[in-house]
Amino acid sequence: MSYVLMNVISLSRFQFAMTTLFHFLYVPLSMGLGLIVAIMETAYVHTKKPVYLKMTKFWSKIFLLSFAVGVVTGIIQEFQFGMNWSNYSRFMGDIFGAPLAIEALLAFFLESTMLGVWMFTWDKFKPGLHASFMWLTWIGSVLSALWILAANSFMQHPTGFMINRVTGHVRLVNFWSVLANPQLWREFPHVIFASFTTGAMVVAGMAAFGLLWKQNHDFHIKSLRIALLVGLISSGLAVATGDMQTQFIIKDQPMKFAATEAVYKDTGSPAPWRVIALIDTKKKAVNPSIDVPYMLSLLSYHKLTGSVTGMNSVSRELHAKYDKKFGKNMDYYVPVKTLFWSFRVMAGGGMLVFLISLLGLFFSRAKKDLLSKSKWMLWVLGIMTFVPFVVNSCGWIITEMGRYPWVVYGLQTIADAVSPTSTVGALLFTNIVYFLLFSFIGAFMFYYARKTLIDGPDKEEDEDSAYAQPVDPLDKEAFNS
Repeated sequence: MSYVLMNVISLSRFQFAMTTLFHFLYVPLSMGLGLIVAIMETAYVHTKKPVYLKMTKFWSKIFLLSFAVGVVTGIIQEFQFGMNWSNYSRFMGDIFGAPLAIEALLAFFLESTMLGVWMFTWDKFKPGLHASFMWLTWIGSVLSALWILAANSFMQHPTGFMINRVTGHVRLVNFWSVLANPQLWREFPHVIFASFTTGAMVVAGMAAFGLLWKQNHDFHIKSLRIALLVGLISSGLAVATGDMQTQFIIKDQPMKFAATEAVYKDTGSPAPWRVIALIDTKKKAVNPSIDVPYMLSLLSYHKLTGSVTGMNSVSRELHAKYDKKFGKNMDYYVPVKTLFWSFRVMAGGGMLVFLISLLGLFFSRAKKDLLSKSKWMLWVLGIMTFVPFVVNSCGWIITEMGRYPWVVYGLQTIADAVSPTSTVGALLFTNIVYFLLFSFIGAFMFYYARKTLIDGPDKEEDEDSAYAQPVDPLDKEAFNS
């Protein structure tokens, strides 16, 4: 492999990682906030309490910001497939095109249309029907995630295809097999529950800051409790579905799993779990480390016995299986340090969210509200606003980088997927432009979210109710003022 090609591959991977990670900050947020807003409006429909309507209107501002930024950042990725990864697009077009077309024409159409109807029909429909529009928006966002993850799951675990002997590209032969991909039905629920957790912790954290700033107490306490309840349930389910996904990866992508545990040599039975470790990737060794006996067997197989295949053995198996197709010089070792620490941040962060949600519900219980008097707990909840973004990013890193050296597992390598026309200069330029653009968009999002919170929920209290009949701006009385 030439030096120039290596640089093109590295820059292409960096650009894709940068754009995808940034996009993935806002997609889970918008899905989670959509659920929270729908719950709040439904609470207003059932109770008729004005505070729930105020909560719906206030938190929908943050939701709309995240939705807009998510759409903008997603568009950039569409261009990358054709510009930086044209060989991948040709190879995967028959598979990748179908789920993404359905996502755009069905799921995103439902999501965006219902969101538009929801935004501009407050005074046109009864509250119950209006609330259903937000639920349909949320359902559309979940369906969008399903179709996108169906395409991604094929890259992790190809199924329902054949290789075209003339072109050498994959050809879709069983659409339902792609949709029934076992990888999809482990990845999809994990991502969805993580998304709900993200929206919940953002609302809970921002509400905690509102309480610290002595804003509307009742508003923020009710917002916080709804968010924490959603966060408690969804974070628990995210941990459970993450365990399901791990069980599948142990058999399907053993190199990825071994890397997350820094296991180079086959373990004995029972296998100890490395809490922290100093990893030497050159010598392919781990020394020193802090181990917990039996724990890796328990985490891997849910019993106190069982060994784990190390990366060295997996590498030999992969060479025996793929040398004829990809050559003997292929390196099947994944970025071990990155996966090892990312897994610990992801798993630890998920458990932390669950525990803090439980603790926050205890402190804010109705009969004895300790939260308002516990400034330290409010600060903890405020800091938790940012934790899900780190956890989600680490999860994405594990999923994508653990597939190295393939872009489509076992079928196409990263080196074979890049565009032959890509140059180092063009990639450097676009990387700089994208970085500056994303920095601006991120600063914009943060600024307006913070401004909305500082303004507080009572800023527009004297304005007409959202369900009140507005004055026609073209009516003659409007010109007499």
